[in-house]
Amino acid sequence: MYRIIEANEDFVLIDKAAGVSVHKDQADTGLVMQLQQDLDNPGLSPVHRLDKVTSGLMLLACHPQSASELSAAFRERTVEKYYLAISDRKPRKKQGLIQGDMEKARRGSWKLLKTRHNPAVTQFFSYSVSPGRRLFLLRPRTGKTHQLRVAMKSIGAPIIGDPLYHEAVTPEPERTFLHAWALSFTLNGRRWCFVCPPRQGDLFIEAAFGNTLETLADDPFSLNWPAL
Repeated sequence: MYRIIEANEDFVLIDKAAGVSVHKDQADTGLVMQLQQDLDNPGLSPVHRLDKVTSGLMLLACHPQSASELSAAFRERTVEKYYLAISDRKPRKKQGLIQGDMEKARRGSWKLLKTRHNPAVTQFFSYSVSPGRRLFLLRPRTGKTHQLRVAMKSIGAPIIGDPLYHEAVTPEPERTFLHAWALSFTLNGRRWCFVCPPRQGDLFIEAAFGNTLETLADDPFSLNWPAL
């Protein structure tokens, strides 16, 4: 369900497994409730969220003060977030900026519009992993529901295994290949930076993916990102 990356008096950072709901779903216990029980801290609270299908870094505050400060950092967009995704479709562009307003569509999905009144904004790079497969490094600059999944769909490269935005294929992929890879934020005057490679899913652990990821030197913070 989760693996603890960092735990201190102010926050807990975990590596969330794919397929786990942050809050109570059909399961008896959601991830947050399980963490509260395991760490004996009923006040533990998430300051952002990951979709059920997404794995990777998720931050929780240990007390109201850190919750307030961290939530404000996310709201003010001073937190840096980086995600990894794999697609088996050729994107309309290999790097750049994806932006547009988002609107609810059918079956719980969303779609990206051409208007930009309150747009979702995502920067990205992509890299060839193997014939017919690309790794995407995504940097969301806003925090909209399904933002990265919709962004990938909008450039013609839906994420492998995404039940809403990628067409059904046989055999069915074992998971949605979207992972919260790196996170950087400031709390109490200290800058924290974390990088957490994916550990779950055949396409994430194969040698070709690992070799491509190594070229990024585990350091998305220093990349020359496409201009906003």
